[in-house]
Amino acid sequence: MLSVLLMSLLIGMRHALESDHLAAVASLATRSPSLRQTVRLGATWGLGHTLTLFLFGSVVLWMDTVMPERLAHWLEFAVGLMLVGLGIDVLRRLWRERVHFHVHRHNDGTVHFHAHSHQGQRAHDTDAHRHEHPQGFPLRALLVGLVHGMAGSAALILLTLQTLHDPWLGMLYMLVFGIGSILGMGAVSVVIAWPLKATGRRLTWAHNGLQATIGLFTLGSGLWIALESAPV
Repeated sequence: MLSVLLMSLLIGMRHALESDHLAAVASLATRSPSLRQTVRLGATWGLGHTLTLFLFGSVVLWMDTVMPERLAHWLEFAVGLMLVGLGIDVLRRLWRERVHFHVHRHNDGTVHFHAHSHQGQRAHDTDAHRHEHPQGFPLRALLVGLVHGMAGSAALILLTLQTLHDPWLGMLYMLVFGIGSILGMGAVSVVIAWPLKATGRRLTWAHNGLQATIGLFTLGSGLWIALESAPV
């Protein structure tokens, strides 16, 4: 049993590295003001993933059934649409934050409206750009994890049912799997956050390029998943 549980932990950590999971957390990381907050987002995604996976999996195990294939397709389709939305949000924020629109007043009283880009600047006026970063519970990351957990439950349940016949052991398997996904995504979040924070301080062009890459990758992943799993 210990070997099975250890394997579930490792599989859970590996599960966090799937491309759609990385795309979702990377898109969330573009909103994060610090490395610590990004790790928190990744761990919260893992928590949401574990909650729905455990709930759906427990129902399937105790009812001795499997998730209907059509429902599994609908859940995967929902994940695709969610990723499309996350990708569009990253690109939208990138465009909005690169170009600011100002009402400018001259000393002679003339007032005019103009666009101003901060691309390439190393520092901004702290008073003009002072704002608060939300420090509350990362609900968005939890919701994304909840959706991913529902979509990923079908394959995991089938694997669990093929190897385990005791429902209690199956539930423990899923719990350890979920802990592995939390640990795995928390670790991966460090790798995702570091280049974003490093380039955000000095290299605006590189930072914008990374965000654009993340947005396009997330958008592309979502479109691929939605097209592949679209119910017919």
